[in-house]
Amino acid sequence: MEQPNLDAMLDLHRFPADPLTCILLLLYTPIGLCLFLLRLFIGAHVFLVSCVLPESLIRRFLLRGMGSVLGLVVAQSGRSDWSVKIYVSNHRTHFDHSALSLLASCSSPSVSCPPGFLCWARGFLELGAPGSRSQLLESLKHYLCQPANPPLLLFPEEEMTNGRAGLLHFSSWPFSLSDCVQPLSLRVTRPLLSPAVCGSSWLVDLLWTLFTPYTVYHVRWLSPVSRYPRESDEDFASRVQKILASSLGVCGTSHKASDYAEHVKRRSRDPPPPRMQQPPPVSPVAEDMARRVKEVLPQVPFSVIYKDLAQTGCVDTTITNILEGSVPYVPEAEPQKGNDTSGQGSSCPTRTSHKGFARRPEDRHLSLQERKEALYESARRRYLEKFGSPGTATEESGRG
Repeated sequence: MEQPNLDAMLDLHRFPADPLTCILLLLYTPIGLCLFLLRLFIGAHVFLVSCVLPESLIRRFLLRGMGSVLGLVVAQSGRSDWSVKIYVSNHRTHFDHSALSLLASCSSPSVSCPPGFLCWARGFLELGAPGSRSQLLESLKHYLCQPANPPLLLFPEEEMTNGRAGLLHFSSWPFSLSDCVQPLSLRVTRPLLSPAVCGSSWLVDLLWTLFTPYTVYHVRWLSPVSRYPRESDEDFASRVQKILASSLGVCGTSHKASDYAEHVKRRSRDPPPPRMQQPPPVSPVAEDMARRVKEVLPQVPFSVIYKDLAQTGCVDTTITNILEGSVPYVPEAEPQKGNDTSGQGSSCPTRTSHKGFARRPEDRHLSLQERKEALYESARRRYLEKFGSPGTATEESGRG
């Protein structure tokens, strides 16, 4: 399978491009605003329940039901293995860890959010101030040494993708924590709007989640994967990436999180090129006029003829402009006729055309008239040979 580019792995626009979907979104907006205000009130109660109740099956059941009222629907296939201490998943939205924690008891560390109320309120595992990768690994290993702690949920991609084209290169550090991991594939669907947009903050995505009718997180638990003997962390990560990509029906790519970040930074710095506009449709009248000019000047491209006709609106004026050299163009090769023995045809305009002009206006006008008459005569001869009556064609042949 061919590796997709980074643009194909990102959702760059939140709003749909389909006109019909845009109309449906516009009609839904009043309902969405009412839902948004209602869910703000319910969401405060959900947060209080999550803070008061301890981690248990009852807590997850209650939060899952209340989350569906907020439009957060979580479905699963397969079961998690309680003996495995590391869960790895593809990264889809800012709230993947929250949705997955409604299905199984797990903790997800935050590698970028500093410890504090915001980190705790978003449901991340607090490991102290963000430091080096080695400090993070030491903290996670210490966490895993405690048997009572729930499994860790890690996202080896380290950045969010749309999950439709490919997976980012899996970082090897999550696979250095254990010799056995359980991969799970995550699909997120939402009507009318994209679930997550490249460069959007978690707060903006949360507000749009409360506005939309629903967001479905479908989790598929895959079989645990164990490390082969003498298999390196990098090879272990690559093998799990292929298993997850196969489950999602996409391919695993070599694009790293650093490539992703650089690509997003470059897109924000350099605006995308403007879309090429399609040329307007040509009317039958303009097409007939261009054909008449083309019969007289077969070496002139149609694009040049159409452009000048749009300004002049006259066949004779366009022919004059081209003959006088005021319309630049690259000549096209004329088709050669095998049965043309008269020595004329396409060679006639070449013999009568001039590179420059005479100094006196009278001579210049005479030269122009001679060239026009020769070109008209050549075009008339071509037309009669192609469309004229047999008698006319015979007369033209005898005259030649």
